[in-house]
Amino acid sequence: MKDENCIFCKIANGEIPSATIYEDDMFRVILDINPASKGHALILPKEHYANIFEVPEETAARSIILARKIMTKMKDVVRCDGYNLLQNNGPSAGQTVFHYHVHMIPRFEGDNIGLKWKTGELDDALRDRILEAFGQK
Repeated sequence: MKDENCIFCKIANGEIPSATIYEDDMFRVILDINPASKGHALILPKEHYANIFEVPEETAARSIILARKIMTKMKDVVRCDGYNLLQNNGPSAGQTVFHYHVHMIPRFEGDNIGLKWKTGELDDALRDRILEAFGQK
């Protein structure tokens, strides 16, 4: 299924031109037009899923396998020091286009890309509630 109002559906299916670095029957991988770093690319499924909660397991798994393949090659091309693999779900998590996609962001020493967070402490009551919910207590 595709969403006729979704810009990523249009890009993934070739209706809008893009700097495509890879394509198969399920995905198109493009260079981000507003990159966080040189070589920043996006994996776009050709089918529309608003977020990871809608993506079939096989598609989600294939997107991660594809990310590894693309990052392995891109690492040599841009000579980066590391990589962030990022997938946002919902506005509070930074999702701005509501079509499941995976960011592959090459990292370079001293690049100052703001993907760090302040760490907290694991609350005992919350830990116990989560463990119980997952049948681990």
